[in-house]
Amino acid sequence: MTHAPAPQTILRKSLHHELVDRLQNLIINAELEPGSKVPEKTLCDTFGVSRTPLREALKVLASDGLVRLEPNRGAWVTQVTVSEVEEVFPVLGALEALSGELACKHISDAEIEQVRALHAQMIESYERRDLDAYFTINQKIHRAILLAARNATLTTSCQALSLRMQRARYLANMTEGRWYEAVQEHENILKYLSARDAKALAQTLLEHMDAKRLSVIRWLEAQEARTEQP
Repeated sequence: MTHAPAPQTILRKSLHHELVDRLQNLIINAELEPGSKVPEKTLCDTFGVSRTPLREALKVLASDGLVRLEPNRGAWVTQVTVSEVEEVFPVLGALEALSGELACKHISDAEIEQVRALHAQMIESYERRDLDAYFTINQKIHRAILLAARNATLTTSCQALSLRMQRARYLANMTEGRWYEAVQEHENILKYLSARDAKALAQTLLEHMDAKRLSVIRWLEAQEARTEQP
């Protein structure tokens, strides 16, 4: 007896998520520059999709604040501004601190070892001065702590704000001095997480995010100063 093929809804869902992920990466890595129009036809050709799924993915990015949709004009990559950084980073810092507190209560020994292994990889990328790898592993560490908090609402809120600020951190890169400081801050993050010291980890994560805020603002202000020069 021949059975009818199973519905392909999962494949369609996968396409949607894959498009969202790829577009996010293009924006975070500044391959789609802030202020530029999203080249829909080019992207459709590149990804081998029609405009309908692409525009559905762009709606998701608009809700995340990464693009701006204009009627009859298409989608535009939003600019990262000082006011947005000043608004978002304190909230993100508070959420990161809370994730640290909760993680200390719920994290398993195996999850701590996972973070320890990621930290070692991050140090290797730092020693190679491989900033792209460093950022990727850095995000995995913060996500591992967030997931260890065992709080779905916190995870959703933190990831949404982190995505908005991730491209700002990527664009700003880091001075050699700030990079060294960030690595030292991560040494403390691992130390307090391993000790399950909730109060110390929360404070360290809060200070870590504030230092990121300051480095991004300095970069944005320097960019604005260059633009204003005759």
